[in-house]
Amino acid sequence: MLGDSYLYLISISKSNENNGVHTGDGSVDINGKPVLKQKTGNWKACSFILGNECCERLAYYGIATNLELATSHHSLEPLWQMLIGEDIGPFFVFSTIYFIGMCTLTLSATIPVLKPSECIGSLCPPATPAQYGIFFFGLYLIALGTGGIKPCVSSFGADQFDDTDPMERVKKGSFFNWFYFSINIGSLVSSSLMVYVQDKAGWGLGFGIPALFMGVAIATFFSGTPLYRFQRPAGSPVTRMCQVMVASFRKRNLKVPQDSSLLYATQEKHSAIDGTWRPAHGNELKCLDKAAIMSEAEIKSGDFTDPWRLCTVTQVEELKIFIRMFPIWATGIVFFAVQAQMSTIFVEQGMLMDRKIGSFNIPPASMTSIDVISVIFWVPIYDMIIVPVARRFTGRERGFSDLQRMGIGLFISMLSMTAAALLEIKRLQLVKELGLVDDAGAVPLSIFWQIPQYMLIGTAEIFTAIGQIEFFYEQSPDSMRSLCSALGLLTTSLGDYLSSCILSTVTYFTTTGGKTGWIPDNLNMGHLDYLFWLLAGLSFFNLLIYTVSAMRYKEKRTPPKAFNKRGGLL
Repeated sequence: MLGDSYLYLISISKSNENNGVHTGDGSVDINGKPVLKQKTGNWKACSFILGNECCERLAYYGIATNLELATSHHSLEPLWQMLIGEDIGPFFVFSTIYFIGMCTLTLSATIPVLKPSECIGSLCPPATPAQYGIFFFGLYLIALGTGGIKPCVSSFGADQFDDTDPMERVKKGSFFNWFYFSINIGSLVSSSLMVYVQDKAGWGLGFGIPALFMGVAIATFFSGTPLYRFQRPAGSPVTRMCQVMVASFRKRNLKVPQDSSLLYATQEKHSAIDGTWRPAHGNELKCLDKAAIMSEAEIKSGDFTDPWRLCTVTQVEELKIFIRMFPIWATGIVFFAVQAQMSTIFVEQGMLMDRKIGSFNIPPASMTSIDVISVIFWVPIYDMIIVPVARRFTGRERGFSDLQRMGIGLFISMLSMTAAALLEIKRLQLVKELGLVDDAGAVPLSIFWQIPQYMLIGTAEIFTAIGQIEFFYEQSPDSMRSLCSALGLLTTSLGDYLSSCILSTVTYFTTTGGKTGWIPDNLNMGHLDYLFWLLAGLSFFNLLIYTVSAMRYKEKRTPPKAFNKRGGLL
């Protein structure tokens, strides 16, 4: 059935090859007209999108590094994607809100009446309610703005490549890699340059520069408008899902016919978005098929216009696809819970190690930049070396399938916790040998021994984090790409929550009965290695669950192999 359903894309591709003028995926320009393939999209359009993402992330992390905004904006993403889709109009609105929030934060740190009075010695006057109000108003505008635009960008960028063209499909795979590369370039600059500016020049300039970069990001994005390819809007994906659930509930007493051709389907040969793939009917979750049963009353009246009573098979299958993705989605939460240790437990571990280089002390928190550097290092290698080599063995356009790629990353993340545990065992061994158990002092073990665990997490991101972005774009229903991308990003926030929950639970159970616990204030008396082994074990079981889920997962579509074993086009 998947092979038959995929014939639609192949037929489009052949027709596209015949005329060679327009794209075969139904994309249009800003005016709603079919786009010229040679003059739009592709890397020429994505250069503006990648530039926007780099500047926007630099602006965001320039503030979030010090104010911890990450959780709030990831939590807002699915909410806003339910409402706005990925049209350029809402993107402009939320970008403007984002920029206003940045400017508000800058004003709250520069205008005397909006910021607290200067400290006198060790006495610092508290901020007034109005000053608090302006400050938090700016923060919430930033959270609202970034939550509104973040999931749109990756989907919109991927839309610049024609899915009916084998060569452009390969470039689309590269886009996801370089998109993540742009994010980390912005993060690296902000975590180094912006922290230094805020420390030396004050908060006013420290907030003003990110606001300036946000303005540059908006200008860069809209400069590419004539080159962009747009997908026709398909309405709210949440509304479409709710219609299926309501209609299936209303017809819960009807029996699903054995012949799926008897279910309601329009005569159109495409999905909700013109030119895109139409999912084949599946036999799982048959209770939802009741939404597409034509009742006797509807057949007699000939009225099939109420979507809250009767849905198309395509609409039903879109919801099924969305539900099938959830087990894969859930395993990403554990991955990001492991990743969250970089900014928490890894830093605590580094504080009790030798941080000196000559007369300079390395801030333990700065070691997180190794993760970013690792990503920046591995993206070009993955895209230019690993993928072509893997392609020779698999024949796949992108070397690995999305599920294979994510699984490799989950395994590597488990290795990062193993490396951290082994390092902590060595550190605690030195603590005992030097009699530092009660001293809470650092041991003569260089902090650079933490590099492997940071590097492994960065390497895992190349596989799992990027693979997840690609998975939720490729496997989601065509009308739900931005929403599914938002849910993918939500795993980062839920991973942070899970990490906090694990630490709280471990602390509670290991300190019962007056015990010191695994994570006491003096880590020389604790067993941080046990925590790392726990996370490694959790990662192992998460990998097992993922493997089972991936083996059972029914892909939305499996593109035909476009490359032979030598890496050439078939």
